[in-house]
Amino acid sequence: MSAMDKMWLSFYAMGFMAISMGLIYVSRHKINNRLIKFLFALVAWILLIIAFFAMIYLVFNGPTGGAS
Repeated sequence: MSAMDKMWLSFYAMGFMAISMGLIYVSRHKINNRLIKFLFALVAWILLIIAFFAMIYLVFNGPTGGAS
């Protein structure tokens, strides 16, 4: 994976974390329907888990070797 692809993957992971934060807030404080509340929380947790694995991959994959 090139350095540019790693950059985009990190941006996607950070975006997923921000979206999941917003979805959890909405599901806990703004929605009264239990089914919709559960669905919002489920989507938020799925996005958070995807972001976690993406960041783990990026951290443990190491540097790309610099410009050659």
